[in-house]
Amino acid sequence: MTGADVLLLALGAVAVGSGALVVGTKHLVRAGLYLVVCLGALAGIYLVLGAELVAWVQVLIYVGAVVVLLLFAVMLTRAPIGASDDLDRPGWPAALIGGGAGAGLAALLVDAYRWTAVTLPEAGTAERLGEQIFRGWVLPFEVLSVLLLAALVGAIVISRPDIGRPGAERDRAGRAGRTERGPSR
Repeated sequence: MTGADVLLLALGAVAVGSGALVVGTKHLVRAGLYLVVCLGALAGIYLVLGAELVAWVQVLIYVGAVVVLLLFAVMLTRAPIGASDDLDRPGWPAALIGGGAGAGLAALLVDAYRWTAVTLPEAGTAERLGEQIFRGWVLPFEVLSVLLLAALVGAIVISRPDIGRPGAERDRAGRAGRTERGPSR
């Protein structure tokens, strides 16, 4: 077992452990921070495997943008950040479904490859990867960016109690009239 193998196992254990903490914690902000650790461990795995570009994209896109967006959405919507009674449900159905899905995927993988060695394709370059992304995958990236922007705008709208509430226009007009004419008594 080489040093790279040990490092992969350690980073994999950190990723799996923090991923379990993401879904197991009752604190929403802590779940977001555990998600940062999990995604950082995945970036470390990519670095060990020699995929530096994918590792930095992982850090910039997922750790830098998605987790920050998640935390901003939590803060803007005034969601409870402490322990929540809504999350106190029995965990055995989720464990049963997750274990069944994991066992099914493992059986599918073993059946597909039958423990044979798989030949790897030629290593990619940043030029070829960029060509694939900006030719064939540019539309999905743009759709994703619009989706994230819509989620952020939606979080801001939900966090403002005076937007979207019945009678909000009357309230705003009444406040504007009082400020122009002075306070009403």
